[in-house]
Formats: sequence, structure tokens, C-alpha cells
Amino acid sequence: MTQHLPQGDQQARVPSAPARDPRVALNLLLFLSTFFTTTVAGVEWVGKNAFELTNFSHGLPYSVAILFVLGSHEFGHYFAARYHRVEVTLPYFLPFPPTPFFLNFGTLGALIRTKTAVPTRKAMFDIGVAGPLAGFVACIIVLVLGFLTLPGREYILALHPHYDFLTNSTNEAQGLPLEFGNTILYSTLSSLFTDPTRQFVPPMSEIYHYPLLCVGWFGLFVTAMNLIPIGQFDGGHIAYTILGDKHRFVAKFFFVFLLILGLPSILDSLMRGISTFFVAQPLKQVIPFAQYSWSGWFLWALISFYVVKLYHPSVADETPLDQKRIVVGWIALAVFILCFSFSPFTVSI
Repeated sequence: MTQHLPQGDQQARVPSAPARDPRVALNLLLFLSTFFTTTVAGVEWVGKNAFELTNFSHGLPYSVAILFVLGSHEFGHYFAARYHRVEVTLPYFLPFPPTPFFLNFGTLGALIRTKTAVPTRKAMFDIGVAGPLAGFVACIIVLVLGFLTLPGREYILALHPHYDFLTNSTNEAQGLPLEFGNTILYSTLSSLFTDPTRQFVPPMSEIYHYPLLCVGWFGLFVTAMNLIPIGQFDGGHIAYTILGDKHRFVAKFFFVFLLILGLPSILDSLMRGISTFFVAQPLKQVIPFAQYSWSGWFLWALISFYVVKLYHPSVADETPLDQKRIVVGWIALAVFILCFSFSPFTVSI
């Protein structure tokens, strides 16, 4: 049954068509820009010339995979927020143009913004944990596909004609002397889905030439960074909602941990400069622990302290979480351990 209003009332009460939200256009523009920059990055990772349009298709496996991983993470947050009736924006993908000064993954990641306050600990936990878990599953899918579709030796020989399969190295001067840090999950999936006796499994110094392996590894790295239990990182949301005010102790511990983990690498770089003028060995040759250091962790600690802040703000409803969510929180901790690498990037100079 439909109730009809008198004509005059219809004209007075029928709402006008909703105005188109201009921010959606910004979401789309950023997504398309990120698609372009990640495709360019993908072309460069496989050793092709990004300035030749005919090579554009070589970057598509990389760009589609990385947008899938980032999108899974952000839409995990998005749908969890909508479930709890928290107003949020659509994901903002962040493009990163090609540059000779930084590692070019083609993107700085993606983010969403809440437009209304998160009312309860339960809602905060669900929103915080949904992104990393969704992104983690996406990383596993991408990595498994990458390991199951590894090309033959001719692929790496096309990139490095003099590649030595006995030492997994090349003496060529071309290319970036870059090695990605291994993780528990990456090495486990590699063991499960490859057979080094029958196929060439690229070492960590070559996986950036393999789009799906590169994206899967990068996704694990981003997941680990997000799960650090500080401030308003996803891990900070999880720690606060489970521990309450006790999360401050955990945040301080991980802040100091990041500083300690990054400092040896910074000192090593300084000593390399000093050794130009004095007879001094690089720190990584003197202290074994320094081999497991990465200067980026020191920078991430500073970002945590000055930008993200160490402590999580409180929510209106402080009702503790139920046991099921606490179990999911422990699963998130396990994901962090599986994805974490002490030294994610090593550049040999």
C-alpha cells in the first residue's frame, strides 16, 4: 500500500536529488593516478623501459596485484566501519611517481578517514583489525599465485645474461643491488609451493623482478608496519581496545624497540662516511646485531612519536572486549610476527 500526498504537499516534501559528493571524484582520480604510477613501477621492476608505451602491459600484473592488496586492506576497514554505522570515506589511494632517489613501489599506500566518532571499544577493534587481516589474506593469495606461476630460468637470464645459478648472484654492474628481508610467512609459503630441485626459485635479492612475489612481500611489509601497537596504527587500535590504559606500556616498549632496531644502521652509515677519511670498519662488520638493523625503523619511530603519537585516544564506551575478539587480537599478533622483517631492505654499496 502506497500513501499518496496531495499535489501541493508532494511539491513541498519531496526531497531534491542529493548533490554529488566531489570527494568521490577525488577518490577516483587518486585511484587512476595510483594505477598509472604502479604500472610504471611494475614496468621498471621487470627491467623494461617505462617510457615506451608498448611496455605498459608488462606492468599490469604488478599494478593489479598491488591495488588488490591495498584495496583489500582498506575495504576491510571500510566495511567494518559501515557495519558499526561509523561514517567513513572511500579509500584514498596515494600515488608515488617514478623517482631515482627512492625505491619505487609506485604508491605510498592507501587510507580511509572516519567522519564520525567510533563509539565503542568493540567497534574500534573490529575496524582496526579488519584491514590487516583482509590485507594479509590478499597477500597470501598473491604470493601463492606467484610461487605457482614462477617462470623458468630463461626469465632471469633475460634480465641478467650472466646470472650464476650456483651462487644466485650476478657480477653485472647494472641494476640496483637490493635485497628484501625474508619473513617467516614468505619462507614458509616458498617451501610449501616451490621445489628448488626442479625449478628456479629467486633469492630475496631478485624477487623484485617477479611482480606477484614483489607485491606479496610488499604487502606483508605494509601489514607489519600497520600492526605495530603504537598510537593510531591498526596495531595501536587493537592494543588499546584489548588492554585499555595498559596499552601505554606496550606503545612505549615498541617505540624504544624501533629506535634500537634502527639506530645501528644509522651509525653504520655514519661510519661508512668516516671510513672514507679514517681507517674504520663499517659497524655491520664489527657488531653482528647490526646486520639485523634497518634505518627506516628509526624514522618510523619518529613518525610514531611526532605524527601518529604514542598513545591511543579513548572512546566513549569503554566496555571490555569479549573473549572471541581477544582471540582475534592474538591472531593479529601472530600475523605481525609472520610478516615482520628486522631488516626489510638491504642495499649493497
